[in-house]
Amino acid sequence: MSHPLVEEARKAALGAYAPYSKFSVGCAIESMDGEIAVGANMENVCYRLGVCGEISALTAAQQSFGLDKIARIAVAGGHVGPDGELTGGSVVTSCGGCRQSILEAAHVSGCDIEVISANGDGTEVKSMRISELLPLGFGPANLKDADT
Repeated sequence: MSHPLVEEARKAALGAYAPYSKFSVGCAIESMDGEIAVGANMENVCYRLGVCGEISALTAAQQSFGLDKIARIAVAGGHVGPDGELTGGSVVTSCGGCRQSILEAAHVSGCDIEVISANGDGTEVKSMRISELLPLGFGPANLKDADT
């Protein structure tokens, strides 16, 4: 049995709009108080206008409880089969842009956010901290020389 937050991410992936890639990604974010916000990818025929599942979920989390309350994030992705179930054997990790957005939330919360990545089937899970996924990430401290 996979992590409960992974199951929430897998369910969120079922709500993705992915007619072009056929690759659905769901993200579930848990607050420090146990509240859950979810999101899924939303593609667009103009590919660059699509939205990743993590960005969708981070936006929902900001509205629900605030970036400063994020404790952990789970992401899962794969293909939604004819039976309506999410499938896939490869563990899905956040893209570089999403890692930067998660790092921003980590700076706001003061917490090295746990990122749980899972395959579509939910049978393989890897957990890392955002500092491991994006070492030497760009954050507010990098702007200290901007205000001179």
